[in-house]
Amino acid sequence: MIPIVDVTAQYLALQHELDAAMRQVLAGGQFILGPNVIAFENEVATYLGVPHAVGLNSGTDALVLALRALDIGPGDDVITTPFSFAATSEAIASNGARPVFADIDPATFNLDPAAVEAAVTAKTQAIVVVHLYGLPAPMDEISQIAARHGLAIVEDCAQAFGATVGQQNVGTIGDVGCFSFFPTKNLGAYGDGGMIVTRSEQIARRVRALRAHGASTKYFHDELGMNSRLDELQAALLRVKLPHVRRWNEQRAKVAERYREGLADQQDITLPAEMAGNRHVYHQFTIRVAGRDEVRKRLLADFVQTMVYYPLPLHLQPVHRELDYATGAFPAAEAAAHDVLSLPMFPELSTTDQRIVIERLRALVPAAVA
Repeated sequence: MIPIVDVTAQYLALQHELDAAMRQVLAGGQFILGPNVIAFENEVATYLGVPHAVGLNSGTDALVLALRALDIGPGDDVITTPFSFAATSEAIASNGARPVFADIDPATFNLDPAAVEAAVTAKTQAIVVVHLYGLPAPMDEISQIAARHGLAIVEDCAQAFGATVGQQNVGTIGDVGCFSFFPTKNLGAYGDGGMIVTRSEQIARRVRALRAHGASTKYFHDELGMNSRLDELQAALLRVKLPHVRRWNEQRAKVAERYREGLADQQDITLPAEMAGNRHVYHQFTIRVAGRDEVRKRLLADFVQTMVYYPLPLHLQPVHRELDYATGAFPAAEAAAHDVLSLPMFPELSTTDQRIVIERLRALVPAAVA
């Protein structure tokens, strides 16, 4: 089986360093907010070019606490995309605010700025922007909309560590950037992990308190918070991997280029969009293909694993039934959910395995469409 992602490949390549880091933490006996968490926060802040980074338990918690730190709550509307993982809208609703969806650009799968502008009302307080599949969203246009209406911007960078808009890293453009270190991410831990980054000392200070039960000083609690601390062991392992992420992203780009060369003449396959001046880090290589479900089934029969991210848009999810969106509300997102297919993508994907994926896809698509 050619997997959609191979999380063991990086471990095997860095096994000596990773094992040593793990043993050091275990021998040191400090497992909560220890020196590796502090060092990793500083190293990520330096890597991304921001003054503040705060390690958290997950990317979901990063979104939740980012919105909390911005005082987003009941009575507030927050605009976001309907084509994302559930955590994006879950974080909004978990704070008591109302997710307001805006349709996507069918070429990029990211928020359509015109749709965002049209969704702004007097209740709108923020925009949660998702850099889906590793492709930066149109931040120039969205930042202009936010500035015109006095809105905060939270960047969901769960799939986009190292992606850039011009020379600026995603996560550093809005008010808060939120990252996930889920094991399959471009920078992945060996369990859950997350982080917020920000230029605001006030936001960073508040998130540090919120992650520790709302306590700015131990045992003195200023507000209701939660237990959302990046694990010391995960921080130590992530510190080993961080220096390699730029190279891994470059390898992902090479894998993407081979896909483009091998599938360029396939009229029934739409390849991922690229934006001039922006760096796509290819967390996923996601195509659009007619007859998607049949293509996927046949590829699996040929021992090629694929994934559908995401088969049901957020506005049609049962959890958001009370928002009263109907089928047809966001046609671009609904069409994408029907057509998208993510192919095997990871830095260590061999040219031989990738050639097999391309050949089998080329052979199957015409038959499946017919």
